[in-house]
Amino acid sequence: MASNETHHTLEPPVFDTPTRALIVVAPYYKDVADQLVAGAKTALESAKVMYDVVEVPGALEVPTAIAIASKSGRYDGFVALGCVIRGETTHYETVCNDSSRALALLGLDGICIGNGILTVENKAQADMRAEAEGQNKGGGAAEAALHLIAIGRKMGRANTIASDAEHILMAGSNPKGFA
Repeated sequence: MASNETHHTLEPPVFDTPTRALIVVAPYYKDVADQLVAGAKTALESAKVMYDVVEVPGALEVPTAIAIASKSGRYDGFVALGCVIRGETTHYETVCNDSSRALALLGLDGICIGNGILTVENKAQADMRAEAEGQNKGGGAAEAALHLIAIGRKMGRANTIASDAEHILMAGSNPKGFA
């Protein structure tokens, strides 16, 4: 059983420049979401990262909210939080697969996202994974986002979101060095 396995966790990165994250949470299961958010906040505060929190109706809306917010240039990274519990229909598979795939596609576009959307069989599993004093999957998602921000900065991207605007040329613009 996985709960008996030990695993390695990386030390959280330390930032020497201001860093801001957005926690996007779907509070469909409010008590679970509150624990996920508590864990994420603690991880971000420990790294001295400023953050905002927004709520969306469900897990399917989390990636869309991140895509919208990423265009603002205000955030270096994002923490996606929520919980999907298997029910009696195939809706579970749709929500799990589509939200996860959308987050992965955003990540492949260079957006730094820690995915803390739980996909579980029952409420007991959700509670066990969400508890900030337990498995703390919210904190783990926040730390994943921080590691991705650090990698982006190490690879020469001072601000993983806003720096993309420097590479966009508009029709009729005359960038330096071009006639």
